[in-house]
Amino acid sequence: MASTPRRTPSPATVLLVVAFGVFVAADDLTVVSTMLRQIIFDLEIPLPDGLNQAAWIVNAYLIAYVVVMPFIGRLSDILGRRAVYVGSLILFLVGSIWVPLAPDLNSFIVGRVLTALGGGAMVPVAMAVIGDVYPREKRASALGALGAIDTAGWVWGPLYGALLIRFLSWQWQFYLNIPLSLIGIAAAWWALRDLPEPKTRERIDWLGTAVLTISLISLNIALLSSGDVQAAGGFAQLQTDSSPTNTGLLYAIVAISFIIFLGIEYYLGQRAQHPASVTPSPSHPFTLSLPPPLIDLSLFRRRNFSPAILINFLVGSILIIAMVNVPLLINILEFDVETAALTSGYLLSGMTGAMAIMAWIGGQLTERLSYRPVTAVGLLFSAVGMGLMGWLWLVDTPYLNMAGHLVVLGIGFGLVIAPIGTAVINAAPEDQRGIASSLVIVLRLMGMSVGLSGLTAWGLYRFEILRKLIDLPDLPLSDPTYQQALADGLTNVTVSVLTETFLISAGIALLALLVAFWLKRD
Repeated sequence: MASTPRRTPSPATVLLVVAFGVFVAADDLTVVSTMLRQIIFDLEIPLPDGLNQAAWIVNAYLIAYVVVMPFIGRLSDILGRRAVYVGSLILFLVGSIWVPLAPDLNSFIVGRVLTALGGGAMVPVAMAVIGDVYPREKRASALGALGAIDTAGWVWGPLYGALLIRFLSWQWQFYLNIPLSLIGIAAAWWALRDLPEPKTRERIDWLGTAVLTISLISLNIALLSSGDVQAAGGFAQLQTDSSPTNTGLLYAIVAISFIIFLGIEYYLGQRAQHPASVTPSPSHPFTLSLPPPLIDLSLFRRRNFSPAILINFLVGSILIIAMVNVPLLINILEFDVETAALTSGYLLSGMTGAMAIMAWIGGQLTERLSYRPVTAVGLLFSAVGMGLMGWLWLVDTPYLNMAGHLVVLGIGFGLVIAPIGTAVINAAPEDQRGIASSLVIVLRLMGMSVGLSGLTAWGLYRFEILRKLIDLPDLPLSDPTYQQALADGLTNVTVSVLTETFLISAGIALLALLVAFWLKRD
């Protein structure tokens, strides 16, 4: 009796499986927003003295999430997507078991780092998997669907956390991750079994990985240290205390280590392109065997790669301004903290909901129209949305109008996701799709960090100037009329500063629109 041939999972099935893991990781990224206060209380962190320690509940996760991506992306090129994706889920599972059992803050942070390493690895590997299983002409819609699911996880996280705090406890977020991770591991082991294996088992560029890790960690700590309490990606991002001297030292480490990294990658790239130059000879019988570079710098010379990466960086820098400054503005306008939180959540859900829907639509449009027109329309919507927020948002602007402007902005952000990700993956050779996918995510996250730090510094500078121009009555400081005038003046100044950042973001979106004209058809 002839055996039944083994059925190969369809590309749609593979997409569904990797998207499941991406959704769980995206939820874990933002869920802490509504749990942070209870976590701080349960870990017995004294406030405000322990605020600097509590900052690492969030910051350690963010740093690990960013730092792991380049290495894991390249590792998936070398070892294969299946092994690395399943390994990432296992790491995420270990962290999810560790966190609720943590007896103190340090142990808790170790567990969060483990979940960040696993969760941060899943997104670029999932993108590379889509590049492996979908033909070029079908990748955009698949990447658009993945982007929509990733964004939906961001949106769901804070709401999910609020429900758990209301009816159970924060530990249940991690308890529930355990069965979800096990399902994801089993499904991925089955669905990814027929993915193409790497043609050669190359060595890993450990030196380049170490130097880049130092650079990314230093940059993230320096950027996170500049500013006060902020909110990013839907969750509070507490800032560590840092003197200007320490911050300057960190930036110096960033610059030096990044230059060294570029030198290492250029050298390894040249040796890989000219292997004959390292062939042993009678005069040089011993030749050091060198690995290929972690990031092949020739990628940036490939068609569409550099403009797509640059656009992603610029989009990240304005996306974070919306996600941070909208809640700040609402907190200025609303005296009740709970009302402000709910209003901010409703307004931002309009933006992120539009992003999720338009990410999928953007993928469909990219397959029909190519990268440039879809990206350009998305950036134009982003510029218009930010422009409307900058020009029309005042102290008395109705929330319904604000929601409409944020939907316009979300349409723009969503349209950009699929064409940019597809352009990068299509530009990369088959054996470098993992590292290319990692660069898509890393550049967006670094854009978010740089944009947040830069526009926060600008906002503080403008606030100091404008508050000196507040027109106050000639009355004693304790007079109620004087106090009310001062409060109204500070509110107007703060709103003015925040809307200025929206106008600057509109200009950045127009700059990205100019870069989009360098995108070409394959």
